[in-house]
Amino acid sequence: MGLGDKMRVTVLGCGTVGTTATVMLDAYGVDEIKIGDMNVEFAEKIASKLTCDARAIKCNARNPDELRKVIRGSDVVLNCIGPFYEFGPPILKASIEEGVNYVDICDDLDATIEQLKLSDLAQEKGVSALIGMGSSPGLANLLAKFCENFMEVESVDIYHAHGGEETEGAAVVKHRIHSMKMDIPVFIDGEFKNVRLFEESGKALEEEIEFPEIGTFKVYAYPHPETITLPKYMKNVKRVTNLGLVLPPEYAELIKTIVRIGMAEEKPIKVGDLEVAAIDFAVAFILSKRDELIEKAGMTEPVGSLMVVVGGKMNGKSEKLSFALSSRGQGMGEGTGIPAAIGAILMGEGKITEKGVLPPEACVNPMDAFILAQKMLKSTGKGDLPLIIERIKEDGTKERIDYKKILPL
Repeated sequence: MGLGDKMRVTVLGCGTVGTTATVMLDAYGVDEIKIGDMNVEFAEKIASKLTCDARAIKCNARNPDELRKVIRGSDVVLNCIGPFYEFGPPILKASIEEGVNYVDICDDLDATIEQLKLSDLAQEKGVSALIGMGSSPGLANLLAKFCENFMEVESVDIYHAHGGEETEGAAVVKHRIHSMKMDIPVFIDGEFKNVRLFEESGKALEEEIEFPEIGTFKVYAYPHPETITLPKYMKNVKRVTNLGLVLPPEYAELIKTIVRIGMAEEKPIKVGDLEVAAIDFAVAFILSKRDELIEKAGMTEPVGSLMVVVGGKMNGKSEKLSFALSSRGQGMGEGTGIPAAIGAILMGEGKITEKGVLPPEACVNPMDAFILAQKMLKSTGKGDLPLIIERIKEDGTKERIDYKKILPL
């Protein structure tokens, strides 16, 4: 905390997620918010709408000196600048070097691996760094970890679908392309193995999943970091998978097709007298088709859903608990931005005490996060936590459970 117990938070990036997180931090009562973004004019518009002491500052995340100057003096840095495979590790390192506690929403596997390598440095500097505090990773990790309170957890299968947000940036599309081109680790039968999205190893994992209030869709393997962090921090788990989809499905298929045929390479090619990176054209083309595909799919509002199916032994019987957070009218902004704000608040209030670079399940008390989420949603007029819990018994029968019986909120 800062002088006089004021909480001073620097939010880096004011895109869809960063803006949502900033608004939620302000609604909660954070004293000072500094918004750092290359688009300082837009950041100033966001800052002008806040009730706290807020200001915008131009921030070029590629300039280490400028970045450190923006971070300096904060209690918490909340990093929402993507793509994280490019910006995650250097921004984290700058925060550590400034001795400032850090939270981000990193869902890039390779960036997570590089960030975890900075844990020793963070410990030396006395810095707590919470990475991957969004929806998946983030809430997914905490729901799985929470189940260890009443069951011997053996499997965690994570599913997510969202889309239809009013805007989508190039960084988000680049992240999706990046995730489709790489090895995807999964943890099956107590062992790590890699699969590839377009090969049989990846196709074998695809499932049709019914997301409450959203619909039924085929989801595919995602290289999200839960598959490498949960096995480390959950002692009995033998299986962790992560499958997802961006909506509408036709939009996802457009991106997959472009990646599959090799139109998303980063090496420049000559087009007439110009040199153009194929990925830059691909991203622009994808975004040019997005609104048309959303309209054809009949999507009139953003939607989002996260499902976490946790299996294991309860009272000596094999059972599963399915947790679903679904909403209409809210997509990636709320689904990721609200948990990000929760992480920053918990960090600022001193409820995250472990030093080093850690995923949510390693340093966040799940109940602290769930209670804060409930308070935050009610205070902003968004109602109760939209959580649906089903108990899947050993014989396959399902039973809906009032989440307040499991989460005493």
